[in-house]
Amino acid sequence: MSKKRRQHSPDLKARVGLEALKGIEPVHAIAAKYQVHPVQVSQWKKEVTTKLPEVFAGKADHDAEAAKEREKELYEEIGRLKMQLEWLKKKAGELER
Repeated sequence: MSKKRRQHSPDLKARVGLEALKGIEPVHAIAAKYQVHPVQVSQWKKEVTTKLPEVFAGKADHDAEAAKEREKELYEEIGRLKMQLEWLKKKAGELER
């Protein structure tokens, strides 16, 4: 007979790991509160500690990439508007003649 393992959501893992990282309550109290093993709480705490810098590193890269994409779109729009303006000036000049 085999035991079925419980699968925990990433949200729960993050919440428990962050709570353990804060250190307000001892690990065994957090484990009892969320009905998980204290070793599991320590593992999630370690995982949160190692992966937390990645959260902030990825955001800066994403923001910079989004800004470059937006800049490219704006330059394309400026080019289209300049062409439309030149065309309108040309047509307005033809109408005056």
